[in-house]
Amino acid sequence: MSTPITAASATDEYAAAAEAPRNGQVTAAMTAFAALFAAVGIGLYGLTFFYDFFVKDYGWTRQQVTSGNAYSKLIIGPLFGYLAGWMIDRYGPRRLLLVGILMAGGAMIGLGHVSTLAGFYLCYIFNALGYVFGGPLPVQVLLSRWFTTARGKAMGFAYLGIGIGGTVVPGLAYWLTITFGWQRAMQALGMLMIAVAWPLAWLVKDAPPAFAAEQAARPAAPPLGEVLRSSSFYLLLVGSMCSIGAVGGTMQNLKLYLSLDQQYGQGEVARILSLVLAGSILGRLLMGWLADRWARKHVMLLIYVIVVAAIPLLLLAHSWTMLHVFALLFGIGLGGDYMIIPLMAADLFGVQRLGRVMGFVLTADGLAEALSPMFVAGLRDRMGTYRPGFLLLMVLAAIGALAVSLLPRKRPA
Repeated sequence: MSTPITAASATDEYAAAAEAPRNGQVTAAMTAFAALFAAVGIGLYGLTFFYDFFVKDYGWTRQQVTSGNAYSKLIIGPLFGYLAGWMIDRYGPRRLLLVGILMAGGAMIGLGHVSTLAGFYLCYIFNALGYVFGGPLPVQVLLSRWFTTARGKAMGFAYLGIGIGGTVVPGLAYWLTITFGWQRAMQALGMLMIAVAWPLAWLVKDAPPAFAAEQAARPAAPPLGEVLRSSSFYLLLVGSMCSIGAVGGTMQNLKLYLSLDQQYGQGEVARILSLVLAGSILGRLLMGWLADRWARKHVMLLIYVIVVAAIPLLLLAHSWTMLHVFALLFGIGLGGDYMIIPLMAADLFGVQRLGRVMGFVLTADGLAEALSPMFVAGLRDRMGTYRPGFLLLMVLAAIGALAVSLLPRKRPA
């Protein structure tokens, strides 16, 4: 006769097994790093390096170029965001990572071939699918399953993939562009995305062996309906939407602003973009370390305040010194921004339904990240200056900080 699993025995079993899957933790962390390096570091931030080429070579407007990211996320986020979270909770994150990485890399390769807006939008749809299925959502759940006490450091390490990807890509894209042309450069980056991330996603396991027993021993998570009726859920939603919108609106327009408006050369712009993403590496390490020591609400608020303070410095971009100050400060805020959201969500609502909760949150964040760059670019096209758009992004980030300040420090008992 089998022995029933009690809460105590399940907890003891998990504690005994927690030290065993060290190799599994390393593989999970490396897979998360590689997936974010590919889907976000290259697939999101790397693409912005090529925006001005679409404007100059094809005669498209700034709004049209930034609208690819906007329209694709407006379509894909609401249709697939919650579905992806449900599938991760039910089937695990590995399968989605395998599909998502192929979609993200294929989209970059396709963008190197297209010369029409219709083809541009189609490739961006696959880019958005790759982001949903192969980006932050499955990565956050994967790490939350493999790590407990060191979850902040693990998330910080994984999100270094974005920082390192975004730091390396401008210089690499610049070299590939002057060597092979910008279309071939995009195709090469797409192949790099698949080569780096897909093999690790094939090897990783969805969870440690004792994960199911550990979850059975935990107190029951609040029903999803209860989560959706919680004021904390909506404060987290508004706070993250506003901050992600501010960050996305800045990053998606930064190359256009520096290259076309401020007349910096391609090499100079590549160095600034690399500095922003290098600053994000420092931000992820610092904020991941703080998230394991401070109340995560306070870490989140610190990140959002840094974003608020950095954006106005772009108005002084004619000064090479102030531009560097902006790049470093904004990079630190950027580094912690995406990473802290799942940590706060796990504190508030538990790990059991994290996939579905983050499905809602990341869908909303994706909408904000999609709309704000296009809106700011449209303001620039109509008014001839980025000043109103950048001031709007600063206000948006401040609203996000206010919402986070109203969150509780942790889940109520």
